[in-house]
Amino acid sequence: MNKLHEMTIHQARTLLEKKEISSEDLTRSVLAQIDRVNPGLNAYITVSGDDAMAQARQADQAISRGETAPLTGIPLAIKDLICTKGVRTTCGSKILENFIPPYDAAVIKKLRQAGAVVVGKLNMDEFAMGSSTEHSAFGPTRNPWDPTRIPGGSSGGSAVAVAADMCLGALGSDTGGSIRQPAAHCGVVGLKPTYGRVSRFGLVAFASSLDQIGPLAKNVTDCALLLNAVAGYDPADSTSVPRSVPDYAGFSSSDLKDLTIGIPREYQSTGGMDPDVSRAMTEAVRKIEDLGASVVSVSLPHTAYAVAAYYVIAPSEASSNLARYDGVKYGRRDTDAETLIDMYRQTRAKGFGPEVQRRIIIGTYALSAGYYDAYYGKASQVRTLITDDFRKAFERCDVIASPVTPTPAWKIGEMADDPLSMYLSDIFTLSANLAGVPGLSVPCGFSRDGLPIGLQLMGPHFAEDTLLKVAYNFEQATDFHTKKPNLKDIS
Repeated sequence: MNKLHEMTIHQARTLLEKKEISSEDLTRSVLAQIDRVNPGLNAYITVSGDDAMAQARQADQAISRGETAPLTGIPLAIKDLICTKGVRTTCGSKILENFIPPYDAAVIKKLRQAGAVVVGKLNMDEFAMGSSTEHSAFGPTRNPWDPTRIPGGSSGGSAVAVAADMCLGALGSDTGGSIRQPAAHCGVVGLKPTYGRVSRFGLVAFASSLDQIGPLAKNVTDCALLLNAVAGYDPADSTSVPRSVPDYAGFSSSDLKDLTIGIPREYQSTGGMDPDVSRAMTEAVRKIEDLGASVVSVSLPHTAYAVAAYYVIAPSEASSNLARYDGVKYGRRDTDAETLIDMYRQTRAKGFGPEVQRRIIIGTYALSAGYYDAYYGKASQVRTLITDDFRKAFERCDVIASPVTPTPAWKIGEMADDPLSMYLSDIFTLSANLAGVPGLSVPCGFSRDGLPIGLQLMGPHFAEDTLLKVAYNFEQATDFHTKKPNLKDIS
């Protein structure tokens, strides 16, 4: 393969270990691809070209000494809400546009220990609040399959960078579908791990009880390799679970005869399902049956309340977490204000975009005296019921299969004046965050307009290895993951 940036992680790793290619050449190829297509797609907020080449030279020296780690010399990119020492971390917001963290997040330390080369920071919906990567202070990210359409969000930059070969893999974060949804819309693999499986230390918080960092990759094997690198207990994160980490790349390519796949009845009756998504889902389940799995119908009876519960809990936690951006400690400060109160007000009014302001207002209201029990309290009770729904469903099946999104990617600006419709696009993904279970998106088809469609697999807590096994078997039996967007006219 003469275009090094088009390789997968495991292909590149093999060639690097054999010294048939160098990390410098690989990283240079990735940076050249960024120069070519990022102006038209806007996936990167910050490109660390000089630093990346320095890391690549160090990787080549380590390889020459025989001191290789699992990701030595592999160019990766990071969603711009994960702290990187010495490299600005903006969260896609004006309020942090010049913030340079003094430390690395736990997952960045792990990637560096694994030998990875970090090439830059990726665009996102501001503070991860959105499903389209239109809500960024640095402009919208565009879908490489059709630049007039959204790439999904909030990890849209991560999905686009992987799909357009501007990195070999990426990290994103998922609070209500923000890894899985853009992975589906861009035709890549994305995994939201179990809550507590990957450290959140150094992740800028949106909704602390829902946020989870996870990988986006070109195929299932690469996704597993990235999860291997970042998973594990971290005492610096009080929600991290002290549980051993299996070899996620050790999944079997054998058939799925020992597995049962559950199809939620409530998801099949969801209104607004695009016929192309419904068709792709039906064909994907049939393929999984052909691979040996048995299929049963299961019930998640409180699905109808999931969106409402999520959009009370997540904005409430956002209201609390974003209170720290007051113009005093760090980040943007409005210098025109004459009084302290005006400084607070103007800093936040000018620093936060409209979607973030909307969610802060919703969350502040839901947490206010006299309304806490009626809103946040009730939403938390619904969350418990949803968690129990999954527990009961997994007594009947090993994995739940569903669409990732009700529709393929929509046009940029199409839902700009209809935030409720955008919120409803998360109907199939956000329940996994409320319940804390893992969820994975794997390419399973294309719409009549040639847009990617994703299959979602969800499992019990800490069943990432099972999800990866099912996804790998499905991937090997199909060719959706091998198809690439046409980037010739993007510049």
